Amino acid sequence: MRIFKNKMFFKWAKSEGLTDSILIKAAKEIDQGLIDANLGGNLIKKRVARKGQGKRGGFRTIVVYQKEHRTVFVYGFPKSQRDNIDEQEERALKKLAKGLLDAPDSELKEMIANGDLYEVNHE
Repeated sequence: MRIFKNKMFFKWAKSEGLTDSILIKAAKEIDQGLIDANLGGNLIKKRVARKGQGKRGGFRTIVVYQKEHRTVFVYGFPKSQRDNIDEQEERALKKLAKGLLDAPDSELKEMIANGDLYEVNHE
């Protein structure tokens, strides 16, 4: 399984100190079925811990996920700021999910080269 983060999530995670090792742990939990909500359309909500703390004071992430294929972190926010995404955001993210999961490897390489997508190295 390959793990990615899109440009928006990359910038947000960096500003919040959310490391790749935390994302790798979250991706492994997702693969084991440990999620907070299935939003449909290959979108899930997953809580992740703040570095050095637990999940209680952490973040909520929206993740594009297809088992044994791709995990793409696309949106995140501190739990203290909001509970969920709104319907308009959810529709837009589901559309994004379809594009990310349908994209062939050649398109992913191009997105990585352009800085629109970042692969999380976990092996």
